[in-house]
Order: sequence, then C-alpha cells, then structure tokens
Amino acid sequence: MKDLPAGGFLIGMIHRLGGRIFAKKLKKFNIDINPAQGRILFVLWSRDKISINELAKKTSMGKSTLTSMLDRLEKAGHLLRRPTDKDRRKYLIELTEKHKNLQNLYKQVSDEMTEIFYKDFQKTEINEFEDYLKRILINLKDYEEADKE
Repeated sequence: MKDLPAGGFLIGMIHRLGGRIFAKKLKKFNIDINPAQGRILFVLWSRDKISINELAKKTSMGKSTLTSMLDRLEKAGHLLRRPTDKDRRKYLIELTEKHKNLQNLYKQVSDEMTEIFYKDFQKTEINEFEDYLKRILINLKDYEEADKE
C-alpha cells in the first residue's frame, strides 16, 4: 500500500469507518446510543456523579457539544443531572439504573471492535502502536493548551 495519505488523514478515515462499524454493532444489540455518546457513558462507568467540566475534560469534548449530547442521553433515560448540595447552579451527571444494565452489552461490542482493530497484530505491535497514539495525543493536547494563551 504505497502512496498512503498522511497520518492525520488515515486517523480520520479509521475514525469514520470504525464509527460506522461500531454503530452497526450497537444497533445489532439494540443499544440506542451512538459511539460518541458511548464515550460519555464509558467515562461515567469509571466514575459516576461527576461535573460537566470534568466530563468535558475526560471525553475531550467541547462543552456545547457535550451539553447537547447530555440532553439526548437524559431524554432517552440514560442519565440524570442532579444539582450539587453546595451550589444549586452546578450539576453532577449520574447514570440511571436503565443505563447501568447496558454496560455489559456495550463492553461486549467494544471488545469485538478491539478484535477487529487488532486482527493479525502481535501484542508487541499493539503496545508500540498505542504508545505512538498516546504520544500524538499528548502533542495535540500540549498544542491546544499552548494555543489558548
């Protein structure tokens, strides 16, 4: 495969194609969320009842995008926004029981996607590849942070 496009373009293509496959798999399991919403829920499975600011940092989503996704997830019954005890203007995001039951199915779909991604890869290749991706992510975060000044 010579003359491949630049890395960023390839990452974008992988992201879009992987998202389409992931969405089909979610639909097959009757999971009514999209991959981007799954990113939010994945964070909440690790730590429920967190602020919108913390959720935005952990998902790398802008607050306006995150807010509209939270609106849809809340309307579908997956989460609740509860005011904090200390400041009624601030809210914590909390999973509902309805959604907690979907976690195992979602993990199963995620595991299937991991198998597709890494088909015919050796463990050392996976580790090296993920290390490179982490370095790219750090570079992008550093750039974004420096660009805010």
